[in-house]
Amino acid sequence: MNLSASAAILTAAGNTTAGYAATFIPLILIVVFFYFFIIRPQKKQEKKDAQMRDNLEIGDEIVTNGGIVGIVFQIKEDTVVIETGGDRSKIRIKKWAIAKNETVHDD
Repeated sequence: MNLSASAAILTAAGNTTAGYAATFIPLILIVVFFYFFIIRPQKKQEKKDAQMRDNLEIGDEIVTNGGIVGIVFQIKEDTVVIETGGDRSKIRIKKWAIAKNETVHDD
């Protein structure tokens, strides 16, 4: 093999490496974009929601994911009993189903 042929092979290998880099850089940028603008804010919101559910107190007015409004009557490990309506009917729901705490607490 002569010198110019081996130089051509090295140049082709260098171009292939540059081609791979040009392909993967946009992919890496997309992953970084998704992390900072989608995944990270979602995890922060999930942490905030979990803290809200852990800080529930008896007497708090809540709204469930299904739109049911009620007052917390009893709190257990993973369920909450709420009173709804004028006839004071009680419903047991899972804590993950609580969307919002309407009661304002002074911390």
